[in-house]
Amino acid sequence: MADIVLNVEVRDRTGTGGSREARRAGKVPGILYGGDRDPVAIAVKSNEFRKALHSGKLLGHRVTLKYGDETQPVIAKDVQFHPVTDEPVHFDLFRVDGHQLIKIAIPVHFKNQEASPGLKRGGTLNIAIHEVELMVPADAIPEELVVDLTGLDIGAAIRGADLVLPAGAKVSAHDRDLTVASIATSSAMQAEEAEEGAAEA
Repeated sequence: MADIVLNVEVRDRTGTGGSREARRAGKVPGILYGGDRDPVAIAVKSNEFRKALHSGKLLGHRVTLKYGDETQPVIAKDVQFHPVTDEPVHFDLFRVDGHQLIKIAIPVHFKNQEASPGLKRGGTLNIAIHEVELMVPADAIPEELVVDLTGLDIGAAIRGADLVLPAGAKVSAHDRDLTVASIATSSAMQAEEAEEGAAEA
């Protein structure tokens, strides 16, 4: 995945006043923390930050932070939005090194619905959780986890432990035994079975 590069400036003023000052100057204030160094107050130009945010690859992904000629890998941990305008008003970045293990939630998507006998017979895909928490090296964070539904029939269940993961990644202990999705009979199928049962009776 191509890295997003955030060009940051270091803010002299911290706290509410410093954040307000950055916003007035057309920037989004943030904080860089983690590792064995002190937190640093930073800011990114609003238009640059919005562009990175709208790419869908900012929050929870590895990002390259650039300050002058220096670069370093970081994870965008949190973005706060204005309650009325929905504009970003603050962000948190977490320092990482390339192979450091990161706990992060990754979205789960599904493919080959048409190759599932259960869905072809009118079953429904019940998605229980849309994200799964992984422990994964910072340089191998996947954009998504894909579940292949080929061959799955009614009654099949996909658990966290069944997911295909990138090298070095593990599903967190909490999510390993959770059911991610299952293929169940639809309400239409249940009604049909009930009618057939009544007709037989």
